[in-house]
Amino acid sequence: MAPSTGTVHPVRYLALFGVLVVALYALVFFTGDKSATPKLGIDLQGGTRVTLTARTPDGSAPSQDSLKQAQEIIETRVNGLGVSGSEVVIDGDNLVITVPGDDSAQARSLGQTARLYIRPVTGSIPVSTRDANRTATTPPATDVPTTEVPATGAETPAPAPQNRPFPAQEPPTAEATPPVEVAPISGVTPTPAPETSSDGTDAGDAAAAEITAARALRQSTDPAVQEQAVANLDCSVPDPLRGNDDPALPLVACSQDGSTIYLLGPAIIDGQEIADASSVFNSQQSRHEISLSFKTTGSNTWAQFTSANIGKQAAFTLDSKVVSAPTIQGATPAGSATSITGSFTADSAKELANTLKYGSLPLSFAASEAETVSATLGLASLQAALIAGAVGLVLVLIYCLVYYRMLGVLIALSLVLSGIMVYAIMVLLGRYIGFTLDLAGMAGLIIGIGMTADSFVVFFERIKDEMREGRSFRSAVPRGWARARRTILSGNAVSFIAAAVLYVLAVGQVRGFAFTLGLTTILDVVVVFLVTWPLVNLASRSAFWSKPSVNGLGAVQEVARERKVAAASSAKETQA
Repeated sequence: MAPSTGTVHPVRYLALFGVLVVALYALVFFTGDKSATPKLGIDLQGGTRVTLTARTPDGSAPSQDSLKQAQEIIETRVNGLGVSGSEVVIDGDNLVITVPGDDSAQARSLGQTARLYIRPVTGSIPVSTRDANRTATTPPATDVPTTEVPATGAETPAPAPQNRPFPAQEPPTAEATPPVEVAPISGVTPTPAPETSSDGTDAGDAAAAEITAARALRQSTDPAVQEQAVANLDCSVPDPLRGNDDPALPLVACSQDGSTIYLLGPAIIDGQEIADASSVFNSQQSRHEISLSFKTTGSNTWAQFTSANIGKQAAFTLDSKVVSAPTIQGATPAGSATSITGSFTADSAKELANTLKYGSLPLSFAASEAETVSATLGLASLQAALIAGAVGLVLVLIYCLVYYRMLGVLIALSLVLSGIMVYAIMVLLGRYIGFTLDLAGMAGLIIGIGMTADSFVVFFERIKDEMREGRSFRSAVPRGWARARRTILSGNAVSFIAAAVLYVLAVGQVRGFAFTLGLTTILDVVVVFLVTWPLVNLASRSAFWSKPSVNGLGAVQEVARERKVAAASSAKETQA
């Protein structure tokens, strides 16, 4: 039995919907970058293309398997926070990343190698102190000993300098730290691959020679060569070793901000041992952090290292740079998460967590100059999509006005309010998760118009069924709603499941279609329950809206009267 109309409070439902709309537009106009327009995809607004050239230690061509693996990892990073509309394709020995808009920084960051290792710190010195000591103790230029590092990888020991850059330390036996103080990663400057070397060798041979020379100097096990590397390392220039350091050897590395030089022992944990990474906000410390958890092997190693090396330092190295060198303050139990903290913003914390979570690339890449690409479909296609949506909406409204008379006005109002909510959500999704609206996504929104109209038709037809049974418009509305809402929920559930499956299994622009289709399905339920049903309920209590000439239900009432007369005649005949 449907509840009586006296127990329904339609104004409360309408007020709740109004609060939702006001809250959405408050977020639109008073948070973020204040942009009140959705972000468009590559096919509608164009974008920025960055070509990533693979750099292998021996200068050989990368394998197709490693390129495909890198492509999959970058695509996963692209979609780590939602549908962004970016494209990642293999072009020969290169990866080509295209992102919507004219900001090349996003495309470059997607190709960040992100080879993470945890290494013991065996020594460190601020660059300013190193330079001051070197200036004070350097003899005249003609007497400065030099060390040649041949490109073949052979190491030539250098004479020990008169002033050691830092005292030698006994390498720790394990590794490092519950609270991890980390400088935020604002983007790693890529090392451009040289076109040709000075002696005419090709770019691959030159890059390989550069990497080999850097390894021979900065990853030597000879203390004298290590000191020479510390004395000559320039942290202000792009790192030729970026992402190609050997984890089994020591490493002389700069800090992420270039202020400190570290001497590090061989790595004890590989970044592949990271199980999960997420950005969190520590309300007690009022700062953004990254929660880092390891797989079983890495977690056990981390627990052993922290328990055995309290008071010592460990370094988190990302692409041959130290992003954190914390002092171990206590043992971290196996299975527990580690917090990476520092002066992070919400965006930089998300960026680093996303990079660590989705894994290291199997290759090191150098980014070429970014270039702007034009829209593949452009403004004409956008206009065509908007016209198609407008035509579809008008046809639905005309049908509803002809068939349901003034009740069609309630449908029109519901659709307009639904569109207002959809627009605000599109803006907010573009602002906070990088969602871009492409042509396929617009198709999903247009289909959503028809799905919402289906829910209205189901509701109104249930009302007509009740009136054919002889009930008035006022009594038929709550009873019809009680029957229609089950059908509406079932139909939308099927549509949402289909959209979710399509989103999980599909790639590229098809995911944008599935995303908007699922979104409009949810909003259909919200609008029908919080707008359409309350409006029709209010209309059923109005003498004006109850008139058959207004609500278009006169024919149904006539059928009910004929059935009543026929039933009365049949009863009389039976009695006779």
